[in-house]
Amino acid sequence: MADAAPDPLDSPTFGCSCHRLRKLSRMMTQRYDQALAPAGLNVNQYAILRRAQIQPRTVGELATTLGMERSTLSRDLKHLVAAGWVRLQRDPDDARQRRIEVLAPGAAVIEQAEPLWRATQVQVEALMGVDEVGRLHAVLDRVTRKIAA
Repeated sequence: MADAAPDPLDSPTFGCSCHRLRKLSRMMTQRYDQALAPAGLNVNQYAILRRAQIQPRTVGELATTLGMERSTLSRDLKHLVAAGWVRLQRDPDDARQRRIEVLAPGAAVIEQAEPLWRATQVQVEALMGVDEVGRLHAVLDRVTRKIAA
């Protein structure tokens, strides 16, 4: 079977940056979701749990850190609360805010998922090359800062 003809919309001079990033994001998400499935969570849930475990944060602070809409994070947190992995409490400094607390079962699922995540990260680095991953991260970080400004 012959290779499919390249899509002219994906040419370097015309291609849509958003399309390229979303395509790569979907492919990476599928890879990490598959790897994390034995721990019972997806890469988005893993990211939320890891960031919430590192430092207690309000929902708004965590949404900003993750680059998510607050409403999307609140919806995702409902699943983590229902699983017994996190608890939402009123922030002692501002009763209008809710602070995320990772509970012992959440810490246990993070501990189970972390080696699965790390193995996938090593696979990506082997596939792309460590230097290329470093360059990709640097470009993404730089562009993220510019767009967020």
